[in-house]
This record gives sequence, C-alpha cells and structure tokens, in this order.
Amino acid sequence: MAVLKLPRPYDFKVSTERFRAFGPDLANLWDGEALLRAVDGREVRIAAAPGGVDVEPLDAATEPVVGKLLGAELDVAGFSRFAAAADPVLARLAQALAGFRPPLAPDPFEALVGSITAQQVSLFAAFAVRSRLIERFGMRVGRVYSFPTRERIAAAEPEELTGLGFSRRKAEYTLTLARSDLDLAGLAALGEEAVRTRLVALPGIGEWTVDWFLARHLARPRAWPAGDLGLRKAVSAFYGNGRDLGTAEVRDFGARFEPWQNLTAHYLLTGLRVSPPG
Repeated sequence: MAVLKLPRPYDFKVSTERFRAFGPDLANLWDGEALLRAVDGREVRIAAAPGGVDVEPLDAATEPVVGKLLGAELDVAGFSRFAAAADPVLARLAQALAGFRPPLAPDPFEALVGSITAQQVSLFAAFAVRSRLIERFGMRVGRVYSFPTRERIAAAEPEELTGLGFSRRKAEYTLTLARSDLDLAGLAALGEEAVRTRLVALPGIGEWTVDWFLARHLARPRAWPAGDLGLRKAVSAFYGNGRDLGTAEVRDFGARFEPWQNLTAHYLLTGLRVSPPG
C-alpha cells in the first residue's frame, strides 16, 4: 500500500461525494470503491486508507495531481476552528461533515471548461455533456479518460461540440478559450483581481465562472461564488429563515465568513445534500 498522507481528520467517502452526486465523471471516475484519474498516461487508483489515501501508482508525477484533486492545500483545520468559534451553522456542519476536504480541479483548462458546461444548467446535465466531451476528445487510459488537452479541443469544429450537447454559444466559448494565447498555468501566480481581469476578457467567461475557477482550481480562501444558484439555495436554506435570498444578499453575506468564504461555500453546498437543516 502506497499511502499519501492527508491532514486528519480525513473522510474519503464524504470528500469524494461530489463524484457520485451528479452522474459519472469520466475524468474522475468512481468505480464503486475508489476514484480513478488518468495521470501521465497511466490509470491512477485512489482509495481510502488510514491517515490518507492509497494511491496506485504513487510517484513524483502522480502525487501532486492526486494531492490537488483531493484538496490537500485547503486549510480545513483552520476553517473548522473558525466555524466552531464564529458561526453555529458552520459549527454544526463542520462536525456533521468531519473529515470533509473538498476536491479541486487539478488542471486550469479542465476547470474552466467544466464551468462553461455548467453555466445555466443543472450539474446533472453539465456532468453528462462534460463526460461526452471527455469520451470524444480525451484519451482512454485503462477504465478512465484523461481530460482533453487544450490543443485537441482547439482543433475541433463547433459542430463537433454542439453534437455533444453544447449550445452554440458554449461551443464558441470553449473553442475561443482553447485557441487563446492566455497562459492558464501562469494565473496561479497572480492576485485575484489580475486573474479576474484576464479571464473576463474572454467571451463567455463572467464573474460566476471566474469565482469557481478561483475556488475550485486556485483554492483561493476568499472565493465566494455569490451568483451560483446552488450556493444561493444553500445560504437561503441555512440562514434565510424560510426566505429565498437574492444574489446581492448572498454576496453581502460572504463578509460574515471572512476569510473562509471558499470552504464555507463548499461546506454549505455539500451540507445541503448530506446534512440539510432540520
């Protein structure tokens, strides 16, 4: 057993719930017991293990990708201390979801394309379209697929994407992103506003998409996707006292969780599915 250690407590089942909640994700495939991911042309199997996860194979190429995928860089312990001291709702969720470490998207292009597919549709629909894209343009590695490369998508025609379920506009947004000269990997070295400025300059990438990129790829602690319908429902359910909150109210609400907005969003969203308010 090759164990990748993760900060305790760590609950593999609840931390990977997202990969089972909305249908299959062919690039992060749940096989019933473990999570599969293609890394460096190899199928990597990630399973629960004492103190972390069993990763096969575990080496210099797979370790950083698996660590990123499993959210190793997120300060969950700091968030739990904040929750216990500052907010009874989050305190309950931190206890109910003890060991939850939100997954992240290891690749920036994958993160952005995933968000484009999810614009204004349900996550079930987005996962289905995304998986068709992966199957059509990705490379099969054992039982799982690598996410399509930027170059492979850049060479596609719009009709190839619309045939997979993309709207015409989403196909254009995806192709423009793939064909742009923006250094996506280099965004990690920039501050939040610089990231936002570069991304919103591309068609089809607005505040919502940037917020999720900051949250689910760059793991920025203050990322708060206030315009997300799911987050608005979660904030309303836990804090609205029976009232549906609007985007502006949810955006303002984010200040309450400073500087833990990102992890708060993940705990509220997962909590609504796994441990909703009584």
